[in-house]
Amino acid sequence: MLTLKDITKVYDAGGERVEALRGISLSFRANEFAAVLGPSGCGKTTLLNILGGLDHYTSGDLVISGRSTKDFGDRDWDHYRNHRVGFVFQSYNLIPHQSVLGNVELALTLSGVSRQERKRRALEALKRVGFDDVFEVARGADIVTRAIRERLREPNLPRPMISSACPAVVRLIQVRFPELIDHIVNIRQPMEVAASVARAEFCKKHRCDPADVGCFFITPCPAKMTAIRTPIGQKKSELDGAISMMELYGQLLPHINEMLKDPDFVPSTGYGVAWATSNGEANAVCPDNSLSVDGISNVIRVLEEVENDKLSDLTYLEGNACMGGCVGGPLTFENSYVAKNTIHKMVQHMSSEHPDTAVPSSMLNKYSMKNDLPIEPNTAEKLDDNMVEAMRKMKRMNEIIARLPGYDCGSCGSPTCAAFAEDIVRGYCVEMDCVHLLREKLKVMAEEMVELAQSRRE
Repeated sequence: MLTLKDITKVYDAGGERVEALRGISLSFRANEFAAVLGPSGCGKTTLLNILGGLDHYTSGDLVISGRSTKDFGDRDWDHYRNHRVGFVFQSYNLIPHQSVLGNVELALTLSGVSRQERKRRALEALKRVGFDDVFEVARGADIVTRAIRERLREPNLPRPMISSACPAVVRLIQVRFPELIDHIVNIRQPMEVAASVARAEFCKKHRCDPADVGCFFITPCPAKMTAIRTPIGQKKSELDGAISMMELYGQLLPHINEMLKDPDFVPSTGYGVAWATSNGEANAVCPDNSLSVDGISNVIRVLEEVENDKLSDLTYLEGNACMGGCVGGPLTFENSYVAKNTIHKMVQHMSSEHPDTAVPSSMLNKYSMKNDLPIEPNTAEKLDDNMVEAMRKMKRMNEIIARLPGYDCGSCGSPTCAAFAEDIVRGYCVEMDCVHLLREKLKVMAEEMVELAQSRRE
């Protein structure tokens, strides 16, 4: 199937010739499993890149199914990479601002497959890697949209009502703005509602006990993972866990081109998908009198305005800790504006029906939409219940911060030097847990020992 004949690869490195491959000749049979072993720098990656058409050899020949590649043009190589070979990169090369489906659909996009067909195949590919069924969180967002709109019609609600979708923002309110807790809309997050509906529909379809069904959320968002482990306003999350999309991407690739059809598949609306971007939720819930804020610093400033009763004429506030919304999360590397534009283009080709009509009213009564428990203030930010002692600890914190290097490297286990200083004041650690201070301390001790040794010799 694949034959290499006397392959060489030479790189030009600053005017010097570096020979990465020298006279490689071997053949691979159909359905053969082969591994390339060798020490670092011996040319393994170069060889694999040439086999996959990602790089071109300097001399020799690569024969594919009896055809020489010496005369291959760009279109020939594109066709080979797209239809004849698959890649599972060491770092997976994911686009974290996209969902699992978005990453899986990318290869189909390059193959010219329609949007609707790409989405269907990607969902079916997830089933092939071990899942028994797949449910879009965007459907949960559709249901939550209608539930929130029904909630906003109730009289005597505090204004503005604040979205509960971003767990980081809700926890921020618990700690820093506890007086605004009543403003948080008492509707569960889309992933929780989606898990409830998914489990119920699966049990009905397969006639099984709900206790035997596990629901897992595939996401690159660490805040959502924390919300599953320690849910806000719920005794227990409807989800059994979270799985990083990186853990699944490589397994999905071999199945993505397999044609399957699920007659029970229910698509989401464009409004539900748009929840992934900033203003997507606000546009779906209350497009006429809402405000969308992204970035934790911006959210804090707006919440201060709400706290000072300056936005009481606003109906709904959507807050996202990450710039651009979920597409700008901490695990992404793509520009958030580009990611947001990609979602907008996807939404343009989806159903424009609003969740008010797309979601039956029976769904709101059939599944639990509200929290089990009240959201309570979190006093974790207090240094001490005694104001005088708290001020004394704050002064000590500032003194410690002044001595710290300010690198915010996290080597001590705290995310920032300021957080490390607070941990010291609370008694969780000591200053010498900072590797930089410890290094300076050891340096001083070493110099003192050298001076002591020299003085003794004299």
